[in-house]
Amino acid sequence: MNILFIMYDQLRFDYLSCAGHPHLKTPNMDRLAAMGVRFSRAYVQSPVCGSSRMSFYTGRYVHSHGASYNGFPLKVGEITLGDHLRKAGMDAVLVGKTHMRVDEDGMERLGLARESIIGARVSECGFDVHVRDDGLWAQGPAGFYDKGRQPYNEYLKSRGYAGENPWHDFANSGVEDTGDMASGWFMANAGKPANIAEEDSETPWLTREAQAFICADHDRPWLCHLSYIKPHWPYIVPAPYHNMFGADDIVPAVRSELERQDPHPVYRAFMDNQIGRAFSRDEVREAVIPAYMGLIKQCDDQLGKLLDFLQESGRLKDTMIVLTSDHGDYLGDHWLGEKDLFHEQSVKVPLIVYDPRQAANGTRGTVCDELVETIDLAATFIEAAGATVPDHIVEGRSLMPFLHGETPADWREFAVSEYDYSVSPMARELDVAPEAGRLFMIADKEWKFVHAPGFRPMLFDLQNDPQELRDVGGNPEYAYIVTMMEERLSAWALRPSQRTTVAKDRIVGMRSGGPETGVLIGVYEADDVPARYSENYRGKPGR
Repeated sequence: MNILFIMYDQLRFDYLSCAGHPHLKTPNMDRLAAMGVRFSRAYVQSPVCGSSRMSFYTGRYVHSHGASYNGFPLKVGEITLGDHLRKAGMDAVLVGKTHMRVDEDGMERLGLARESIIGARVSECGFDVHVRDDGLWAQGPAGFYDKGRQPYNEYLKSRGYAGENPWHDFANSGVEDTGDMASGWFMANAGKPANIAEEDSETPWLTREAQAFICADHDRPWLCHLSYIKPHWPYIVPAPYHNMFGADDIVPAVRSELERQDPHPVYRAFMDNQIGRAFSRDEVREAVIPAYMGLIKQCDDQLGKLLDFLQESGRLKDTMIVLTSDHGDYLGDHWLGEKDLFHEQSVKVPLIVYDPRQAANGTRGTVCDELVETIDLAATFIEAAGATVPDHIVEGRSLMPFLHGETPADWREFAVSEYDYSVSPMARELDVAPEAGRLFMIADKEWKFVHAPGFRPMLFDLQNDPQELRDVGGNPEYAYIVTMMEERLSAWALRPSQRTTVAKDRIVGMRSGGPETGVLIGVYEADDVPARYSENYRGKPGR
């Protein structure tokens, strides 16, 4: 069986029609949900691109792998999904984005050349690269945000788009009446069509690249990580998607004036930053959200083409398909934009899994509301490849039982997510030291708790306040819930997450290893232990 692992960037969990969006129709995402299981409570391990993705690609919490923010390298020693799958006889190939930053110092220390097979895999989250493009060719006084090769810009230039950076000038900009660029970086331009033929925009380009990989001859089963760049900002989309939606299609913002009354200091800092202030304005939401919906509609149409391609090529019957996102997008909810914090709009993501095997027939079209963490996908893929999940390394748990109609009796009681805001202007404003600029979320089906070192906790009653409009973390009436969540966080933090070189069964076997290997600590006389343990220590010397 092959695996097609589809990830969209910044796709909200509730912007699918199968998840209840009243105006945005996503028939192909719905089609996939009807073929498999949709998980309604899937939480990312960090609500920011890079650290979330490193958890997807290692199956480990941010607390374990350490790449806690965009641009923070994944250390050379981390074992990745590609490492696990290749050991099981399956290739792992990238088409699209990872947001990976290589551990340059570690590579140099170990003498790993990026041109070598091992060096290339270490540099690319363990994937063999069909094409990598992170899709952020922003360019300022310090140069490009992304570094290295620019495959999408190379493609655009081959299609006749002019200039050094057609990613911006055409794919992510419109045109003013004067003929000047209407940059997608300025959200006032979100309603303009991007100055590019739709088939040349980022999403169709990556779809074709994935099809090209799938069509090629393969000696072994494969996992193809098709990692789309959109619907991530810049919020601008080519025709005909630019005007498919309007102000009447915008769902009212989930926010309350109550949230502005004595808010948590960290929450206040994010509400008051430039992004929060912008998305608190109705005209910004009215410009951005129709474009965001258009980007999703284009993603859905391309998914339809991909599903048709798999069906027509016969691959649908032997390919597991997973659809998810690395995090959500506030879009003005809770007076915020972007992601960063732990409201559902940011930290909960869509997750649909289609297993083509007969064992999954009984769960097709169902919804699972158990607490799922996105690190569970690594474990699921390893099991799908026919291997045993190394649970001393991979901290997620396989979702295979849910796909096959079973619910483990010991499934998790809570989900964990983390966010490192130490490099942000908000940390400077709050005068937070780098080691303290971190947030930890513990969420179960009734409560969501956020530990913020140096500040009081945040707490939301998900049963009585499902929209998370009332933070009761400072209310003494809920101190018993805070205590319970702090105990959970403490127990989680004490797990043996760094003990990755010795499996649990080997540890159990080592418990009786001393006497068998001749180590007799605490023995006073030879007769104090069975004779076979002391046989080599009795008799004449040098025998």
